[in-house]
Order: sequence, then structure tokens, then C-alpha cells
Amino acid sequence: MSSELANLRGRIAYVIEAADFDVDQIIGVENIRLTDPDALAALAMRRYDPDFAALVKPGDMIACGENFGYGHPHFGPMIALRRLGIVAVLAESFATGYWREELAEGFPQIACPGVLGLVRRWDTVEVDWSAGVVRNLTRGGSLALQAYSAAERDMIRAGGLVPYLREKMRTP
Repeated sequence: MSSELANLRGRIAYVIEAADFDVDQIIGVENIRLTDPDALAALAMRRYDPDFAALVKPGDMIACGENFGYGHPHFGPMIALRRLGIVAVLAESFATGYWREELAEGFPQIACPGVLGLVRRWDTVEVDWSAGVVRNLTRGGSLALQAYSAAERDMIRAGGLVPYLREKMRTP
């Protein structure tokens, strides 16, 4: 299996500066039982920016503080972001359980210490996997990202744990 990942380029659609941010807040805890992806997407970040869902474009990313995903993460909030076209989360660091869940979904979680000092909302950034950096294309500057293991890269490239395991079972 090839471990190459395509670079990501997009805007920072939102900056969540808070440490220990519980992803359930993305759609509101009161909506956690919803399962319809379109309904979830309409609720995304509404309490922070009522126009968020209308402003996001496919390829956008969000930037977050330390220990992003803290708490008891549910799938709905991240389904909402993916439905809107968010392609990755950049954070100072991640809560381990959340990080593993999203990696298993094939959704890039990019640990990049210092990212909150590098980006502002609507900046365009590039994640250059081979160089191991996140570049701010709007303001300049770059930071090292924490590299994935070969298996983690393959899982992201395959689109998640299940497709990754299917590929591994087919590969002699």
C-alpha cells in the first residue's frame, strides 16, 4: 500500500481557541440524537456563528486549541462538519479517544502545536504531508505537523479503518 497522501489546501472556516472543546458543542448537546446528515450540517457551529453552514465551502478546515475532542464524543458533530465539506481539523492537540474515532472514519486530524498562532479565520492554508508542515498561504509562515505512522497514513488514504482493512486483506 502506498502511504502517500494528497496535500490539502483550503480556508480556515472557524478557529476554536478553547482548550478541552467538546465536539458535541458543534451541533449542541440537545441535538446529539439527530442522525440526518443534512439536519446536522444545518446546526453546525450555529451557536457560535449563525451563518457558518452557509459560509463554509468544500475543502475548508477548522483550527482548534489543545485537547480538541475532550469529553464523550458522538458521531453527529463530525458528520455535520464533513457534510458541509470540512476536510480536516488542525489542532494544538487532540483528545485520544476522539482522535482515534475520527482517524477510523478517515477524517484527517492534524496535530500542529502552535497552529492557533499561525492562522486566523478565512486564511488559506496548505497541509504538505511530505514536507510535514502546515503553511499559511495568506499571511505566510509555517509550522511542523506531527507525522502519522505509515498505518495511520494508509488508513486516512483508504478512507477509514474498514476500507484500510479491506485493502490489507487483499494485499499479499
